[in-house]
Amino acid sequence: MRSKQQAQNLIKILQYVYGYVEVRLGDIGSIVRGNGLQKRDFTEEGVGCIHYGQIYTKYGMATEKTISFVEESLAEKLRKVEKGDIIFAVTSENIEDLCKCVVWLGEEEIVTGGHSAILKHNQNSKFLAYYFQTEAFHSQKRKLATGTKVMDVTATKLEEILIPLPPLEEQQRIVDILDRFDKLCNDISEGLPAEAEARQKQYEYYREKLLSFKKL
Repeated sequence: MRSKQQAQNLIKILQYVYGYVEVRLGDIGSIVRGNGLQKRDFTEEGVGCIHYGQIYTKYGMATEKTISFVEESLAEKLRKVEKGDIIFAVTSENIEDLCKCVVWLGEEEIVTGGHSAILKHNQNSKFLAYYFQTEAFHSQKRKLATGTKVMDVTATKLEEILIPLPPLEEQQRIVDILDRFDKLCNDISEGLPAEAEARQKQYEYYREKLLSFKKL
């Protein structure tokens, strides 16, 4: 079984030769399951936290601030989230919301709890998060989900997800393009709903195109 460093070296070689390489999430980082944390634990101040239920309703793709906090004594027992980490909601009552994620971009360390999983990696966080919105990701997620009324994906299964991974420079180029589309959609949506809908479809089209790679 190859080591993490060997996997990283192989990825860089294949990226140089082919432009991108299809990798397992487990090859570019590690995924750890959260623990504890209930809404009744929230406090007015303290250590920032993100509850899995908030990922569905309170956050977009990335955030630099949390809307909730917990006491330091509890935070010490919870899973830590560092800048660039991606938090998945790995439990949901519907397949669409399952594995919805948020990138943590704040400078300070925060925590998360049960029914969530943290991807710690060395790639472009927003590139990965954009890919996690694509149909290619959702089709794999559906095959890994277990349960009926309440669905779940384990951290071990998430590590088996395949993702096309270009070099970091290309990842940033794609992120810059998709960020501009996202900003355009949000700016227009306030006054021109019809135009916003058209822009949203255009954005989704280019997102799929930019994050789809021909099979090697």
